[in-house]
Amino acid sequence: MDIIRKEVEIGGKKLILETGRLAKQADGAVMVRYGDTMVLVTAVASSEAKEDIDFFPLSVEYREKAFAAGKFPGGFFKREGRPTEKEVLSSRLIDRPIRPLFPKEFKNETQIIASVYSFDGENDSDVLAAVGASAALHISRIPFLEPIGEVRVGRIDGELIVNPTMKQVEASDIELTVAGTEDSIMMVEGEAKEISEEDFLKALRFAHEEIKKIVQVQNELRNACGIEKMTVVEKLYTEGLEQDVKELAYDKYSEIVSMSLAKEERSTKNKELNESVLQALAEKYPEHEKDIKQILHDIEKELMRKRILENQPRLDGRSLTEIRQIWIDLGLLPRTHGSALFTRGETQSLMTLTLGTKGDEQIIDGLQEEYKKRFLLHYNFPPFCVGEVGRFGGVGRREIGHGNLAERALKFIIPNEEVFPYIIRLNSDILESNGSSSMATVCSGTLAMMDGGVPIKTMIAGIAMGLVKEGEKYSVLSDILGNEDHLGDMDFKVAGSNIGITAIQMDIKIQGISFEIMEKALHQAKDGRLHILDKMKEVISEPRAGISQFAPTLLFTKIKPEKIGSVIGPGGKVIQAIQREYSVDIAIDEDGTVNIAGQDKQKAEEAREYIKKLTQEPEIGKVYDAKVIKIQDYGAFVEFLPNIQGLLHISQLDTKRVDKVDSVIKEGELIKVKLIKVENGKFSLSRKALLTEKNEEESK
Repeated sequence: MDIIRKEVEIGGKKLILETGRLAKQADGAVMVRYGDTMVLVTAVASSEAKEDIDFFPLSVEYREKAFAAGKFPGGFFKREGRPTEKEVLSSRLIDRPIRPLFPKEFKNETQIIASVYSFDGENDSDVLAAVGASAALHISRIPFLEPIGEVRVGRIDGELIVNPTMKQVEASDIELTVAGTEDSIMMVEGEAKEISEEDFLKALRFAHEEIKKIVQVQNELRNACGIEKMTVVEKLYTEGLEQDVKELAYDKYSEIVSMSLAKEERSTKNKELNESVLQALAEKYPEHEKDIKQILHDIEKELMRKRILENQPRLDGRSLTEIRQIWIDLGLLPRTHGSALFTRGETQSLMTLTLGTKGDEQIIDGLQEEYKKRFLLHYNFPPFCVGEVGRFGGVGRREIGHGNLAERALKFIIPNEEVFPYIIRLNSDILESNGSSSMATVCSGTLAMMDGGVPIKTMIAGIAMGLVKEGEKYSVLSDILGNEDHLGDMDFKVAGSNIGITAIQMDIKIQGISFEIMEKALHQAKDGRLHILDKMKEVISEPRAGISQFAPTLLFTKIKPEKIGSVIGPGGKVIQAIQREYSVDIAIDEDGTVNIAGQDKQKAEEAREYIKKLTQEPEIGKVYDAKVIKIQDYGAFVEFLPNIQGLLHISQLDTKRVDKVDSVIKEGELIKVKLIKVENGKFSLSRKALLTEKNEEESK
């Protein structure tokens, strides 16, 4: 196969797609280049469908190679290990927009692998990998309905930028990753600094114009080298099976769907009906249990969607825009630094706040320059929260994705380090789940920080929107249930303040949605978000005045950078001794800022005073508290600053004549002295001068 290259200008730079040179045994392989960042993406599908499964077995793996940035991997083995959080999130940015674009009947195991081979430090590789995945699928034999484009959008001083550099992203008040087809939007993920719904829609429209160009260049690539697609055979049920199931179940399912039931009650009724139908048809259709279950699932889906489109009450009896009942409890856990329980309907997040010190910052290492995070949010979804038994292993991709979304929603309101120097960790345990636990996490995160006395800038709440669409008719649902997510067409999460949006995520299960639907969903989400914020404000409207007594005390002092060595000491002996003596942790920044953390406030303050003295320059005429170190016939050596000694001559001991030094002072005694002379680095001190001043004062 000849090497084929196609290119298009995006954001003033060339986006180049090349195939035919690398990985030619894959079904599709495309190298994507933007600037000097290059990502090789391959797509492979098995020739036969996987039997006895009711899902599409698609896996997406995005990997960053350290050599791409001229770096060694961290760790003992010096090679790449399990995927980092950035790699997991990037895999999701590929998976989510392409998954709905495979034929429903296609069940062949399919794998996308994206490998970053060159990274220029400016252009992020994640959106390029999504474009490469789409292109590799589009030119291959794998059935793929239509290509997608994916871009990142930033905004600086009101001007929208496509695929901003990493420095531009830092300066932007919007950062959105948008994927779409030629006609519609497929996925949105991002954060913003309280932007309006109108500004968000402008950013989407701007992104879509660039996406169209990327789709067009992929069509050109396919026209140049694409091969015939695999034939996907539509599954046909045994004659009479579908009709028999409907006769037994349709009317009964219609009754169940029309009932306002809790999640567990509905699940029980569905299970009882399904079992009765399976039993009734077992003899006539002995090996068709999975087909019967699928037909029953489709009946439930059809009836629920029909009910919503006719604007009838939803599964739990609510209207399309109604928010479930909300309960809030604060301060449940006495020894944490803050806690909040947020319950919305049958979704419940227990959030804990932990305040840490400088040493608790998370160090992030990857293709970019190493950096530190002082705000962390971790999300956990144990199996019991949905009434299931499950295996406990590592953190799943879904948990990482949901936690990241909630963290992005809240990070804008975290106070600056100068105002609140603590490292902040939020931990959300989902104890019940029936619809949008990530948005419950946003709400509980806000509340836990307020309960813990974190001076956040404003309150943030989140809500998940759903969609049911048949032809031109559609309904947008506020605060969706788990079933409405599963049986519906969209999961659209929006988080923000009473002013604007701080984070957003949209996934769809159909072949794109229009801007009209998105605009309606955004404004409906705003109404719901404001309602939830009002409920939160009824419980707590301002952060508590102080932090928990169990949180560490943080103190600071500033020293000259050239004095840092004095605090650390040879081999770290001095700083280690201070930490042991005062039970504190000390961190020193390059600019001379000293961070002191300890549970005992008094000891922390004593440590700060000691460090101040340790780094002081001796000043002539200044009075010091000194410790007598050694007595000689001619005087005594005293330590008047940490590790700095001077001579207190016998003639400077008292206003009277002194014959023996130890008749006035003893070794180990604490006395006040005045520095009267510095010569050749030697210090002369006087007790006599202070006594003379005292006598003169008293005689007035």
